[in-house]
Amino acid sequence: MVEHVVYMLQCKDQSLYTGYTNNFERRLRMHEEGKGAKYTRGRGPFTLKYYEVFSTKEEAMQAEYRIKRLSRSGKEELIASYKERMESI
Repeated sequence: MVEHVVYMLQCKDQSLYTGYTNNFERRLRMHEEGKGAKYTRGRGPFTLKYYEVFSTKEEAMQAEYRIKRLSRSGKEELIASYKERMESI
C-alpha cells in the first residue's frame, strides 16, 4: 500500500518547507543530499516538524496546498497541535 505523506521540515535557517511524497524516506534523503526541491538545497540539516499520512494522493495534495497557504504563525499552530497529538499517543 502506497502512503501519501504531507510533511513539514524546518531548515537550518529556521524556515519551514512543506512537501508531498509517496516515499518519505527517499524524499528526505534527496533533501539531505541537495537533490530535493530547489528551496531546500543548501538549507539542511532539517528537522521534521509535521508528518501526516493520507489515503489518496488527491487528499494529500489538497492538504499540502492548504498548509502552504498558511502564514508562519498558522504553520506553527499546526506544528504545535501535531506535537500535542504525538505526545498523547
